Amino acid sequence: MAGSAERMMNSEPKVVVDKVRKVYQSSRGEVVALNDTNLTINNNEFICVVGPSGCGKTTLLNILGGLDEPTSGEIRIDGKPISGPSAERGIVFQQYALFPWLTVRQNVEFGLKLKKVGKSERKEIAEKYIESVGLKDFTNSYPKELSGGMKQRVAIARAYAVNPKLLLLDEPFGALDAQTRTQLQVELLNTWEQEQKTCFFITHDVEEAVLLANRVVVMSARPGRIKTIIDIDLKHPRTQETRMSKEFNDIKNEIWNQVYEEYLGAKK
Repeated sequence: MAGSAERMMNSEPKVVVDKVRKVYQSSRGEVVALNDTNLTINNNEFICVVGPSGCGKTTLLNILGGLDEPTSGEIRIDGKPISGPSAERGIVFQQYALFPWLTVRQNVEFGLKLKKVGKSERKEIAEKYIESVGLKDFTNSYPKELSGGMKQRVAIARAYAVNPKLLLLDEPFGALDAQTRTQLQVELLNTWEQEQKTCFFITHDVEEAVLLANRVVVMSARPGRIKTIIDIDLKHPRTQETRMSKEFNDIKNEIWNQVYEEYLGAKK
């Protein structure tokens, strides 16, 4: 992992969020979701974003994904402004968003088919990622035959299969039970270490953020902006022993205090 850390520091930024502001119109007037939001994400970096509800985390992810546009400012990936959705940005939501009439392999192949990848290559790529998320024995199963955790594995495999430049994950484990969530956190870390993708991961769970991230971004209460960024200098591989360490819990408490300050401020 030291080599990958060097690559992150020595390369040009993968993502630049430049003075992004997002204003929505509502029945009560303007709602400022994001205000003067600035962030630089390095190549292959795993960023986790935390903050109180309504602070603009998902709004920022949607703009990164090209699903929404900023009112002002811009986001650049590899130096180019984002313009609409793209297969170069894979998105995994909390709800699994699988096609119920397609098998696991067909779901994972879907983006590859849109990219006009040949049938045999599609199958090879899909099976690689299905195996990487531990679903080799369920390749021909349909979503209705899968548990929630298995469905989310399929969604993650599908996002990786199209070889995106940026992987966006919006609370992907939020609806899962604690045991499944813990297992998928470890699996996601293992996949990230193998594939070395740039990841932008939203979570309400501070412990999850510390386990996964290279850096944790804490957002302020609305209007959302970057309150602080905390480096997570924990060695890889990260395991259950990592969670038990004093260093881990000191970082977790530091971040939780920052989030709680914003939560209290939002209630005033």
